[in-house]
Amino acid sequence: MHLKRLRLIPVAAMTAALALHAADKPKAAPPAPTAVDPYAEVQPATESLDLTMYQRIRDEGLNHSHVMEFATALMDGIGPRLTGSPNLKKANEWTRDTLTKIGLENAHLEDWGEFGLGWQQLNTWARMTVPDTAILIVQATPWSPSTPGPVTGDVVFVSIQTEKDFDQYKGKLAGKVVLFGAMREVPPVDKPLFERYTDKELEDIAEFPVNANAGGIPPEMQARMRERMERLRLIDRIAQFFADEKVAAVIEPSRDGKNGGGSGGTFFDDNGATLGRTPYLADKAVKIPVVVAAIESYGRLYRLTQAHAPVSVEINVETKFTGDHEHGFDTVAEIPGTDPKLKEQVVMLGGHLDSWIAGTGATDNGAGTIVAMEAVRILKALDIKPRRTIRIALWTGEEEGLFGSKGYCSMHFGSAKLSTAPDQLQLPEFMRRAVGPLDVKPEQKLISAYFNVDNGTGKIRGIYTQGNAAIAPIFAQWIAPLKDLGVSTITMRNTGGTDHLSFDAVGIPGFQFIQDMLDYESRTHHSNQDVVERLQPGDLKQIATVEAIFVYNAAQRDQMMPRKPLPQPDQEEKRRAPIEGIFPGAVAPEPK
Repeated sequence: MHLKRLRLIPVAAMTAALALHAADKPKAAPPAPTAVDPYAEVQPATESLDLTMYQRIRDEGLNHSHVMEFATALMDGIGPRLTGSPNLKKANEWTRDTLTKIGLENAHLEDWGEFGLGWQQLNTWARMTVPDTAILIVQATPWSPSTPGPVTGDVVFVSIQTEKDFDQYKGKLAGKVVLFGAMREVPPVDKPLFERYTDKELEDIAEFPVNANAGGIPPEMQARMRERMERLRLIDRIAQFFADEKVAAVIEPSRDGKNGGGSGGTFFDDNGATLGRTPYLADKAVKIPVVVAAIESYGRLYRLTQAHAPVSVEINVETKFTGDHEHGFDTVAEIPGTDPKLKEQVVMLGGHLDSWIAGTGATDNGAGTIVAMEAVRILKALDIKPRRTIRIALWTGEEEGLFGSKGYCSMHFGSAKLSTAPDQLQLPEFMRRAVGPLDVKPEQKLISAYFNVDNGTGKIRGIYTQGNAAIAPIFAQWIAPLKDLGVSTITMRNTGGTDHLSFDAVGIPGFQFIQDMLDYESRTHHSNQDVVERLQPGDLKQIATVEAIFVYNAAQRDQMMPRKPLPQPDQEEKRRAPIEGIFPGAVAPEPK
């Protein structure tokens, strides 16, 4: 999951090129939009639920599951799936072919545009050679170049916080192995790393928080993001400085996880570990080998340097670049609708297929991928003939910025132009100002809803409505027969950080489920522990079963799912601007 901690931040849609993969069969032209306006449909007070179908789906999903077969084939058989990598290409093709094998139609890959560097890690190791020999727990950071075979260098700690700090290191780093990053505290693990929601915590999630910045980005968040962007701009300069100084390699410390989970040999290899803002772009490529180390390995080296003791490391980083202009692809397949009046309408489900590299991407987001595949397998195994078309989409480029889902939504459903002012281009895309209205495409009115799973392997406990008040009573009726499976909570809250936001940004109901977090934030999210052993088979069966029921219900309703008003991203600043002329006696300032 991308930017997991920014849960309340809306993301704007991004324009991207769309073309079918040459090896895939061409798609038919999209149908003309339905005559029904989904923004105006009258919703029934009582849902018509097929409880017999609930039971059939439960039986198939809980007693005849194939979800762990999908898991081992994807995670063990293919492995980590960094965007642009050969492994992700294999995963795209495997998901396309597997979806065809289980009976879906029109399985194909859709090109969302150019991503950047193709890359894979072949081998990485490091060991301390002075003052003692010791194996170090490290991996290459994504898009790191190779060392010229094993290299040995004296270890130095470098701290650059401002521009003036460069001067003290000039001419002193050639051939050195640089420790870059402050040594953090390593607290004892005195809280469980594996947690399920309590009833009280679910009650708290269901309660909608009202605060002074609801609907916007709080000033403190804006300040933190600007500070982070300034730091990242400095990181770009530091990366070039290390290259100019001809350092042998850089070792960075792993960040921590929730409740002190980033210890005991666990390390994280995500955006915070890469030496650069966009190391996957050829003109921003990192020019020196960089590895991320478990905090215990980093700590010993750091303490030796602070004691001014001689310390040397031998390190070997072997990586492979597979292209400078690799494209990204989403996997898409369908169960066609059968109702003459509704079959052109679509219910979508999915998750992101890409991952980081330290583990095999099992909980983030192999879990979301395999439960979506299992959900459509359940429906095909029951030979369901849905009224609406059911479409599964497995996104790529999520970890770098929701690229796959935003590209898909932009080309199929709509987008808003973003400011290209120099100051705006320095910001992450979700913070850039819209300068035009949402340009809606005809297909936008055909999508009833999109359901997403991307919070790990924990079972579903409820659903976020993304502020869609009209949908809450519908979901309440849907989950009533599922309470024995632990599904109980509906919240009006927004949640962020993953692909449902791309749909929400273009006015399509997009939803993320509430899931038990287990050890996701503490131990597995973007780490070397994100492997099949961390998956919970019983929870995955429950997720797939619940998701299949939600998708089935949405496909069978007489009406499309109710929508919030169409977003007006270009009006957000104006709507939040202070009201002029209301302060008694105030005199307008002279124009400058």
